Amino acid sequence: MSARPDSGRQGDVQGGTAVDEDEEYGVEDARRARWTATGTGALLTLAGLAASLLRLTGPAPALVPAAYALGAAVCALAALLGSRGRTRRALWLLIAGVMIMAVGDQSD
Repeated sequence: MSARPDSGRQGDVQGGTAVDEDEEYGVEDARRARWTATGTGALLTLAGLAASLLRLTGPAPALVPAAYALGAAVCALAALLGSRGRTRRALWLLIAGVMIMAVGDQSD
């Protein structure tokens, strides 16, 4: 068998003790990431809803306000996940929400 003897472990060995990968960042870093994801998601949600309402009253096709509203909904979901500590998923949802809003902007 050519498997490494430590292939089943999750952490590194430093100073004779195992360090778990989840403990790489401190509590303060996790709290800052949650607040950042929540605040950014809320801000992008408000911006998407405002853009959707502005485009709804204008002569734009129906796809444009719908794309802004859908992007805002995705960002709202990201804010919710960010507040619950799922910051990595929230980041990807924020990126997806902004990309959906960009499709609406390009359709205008």
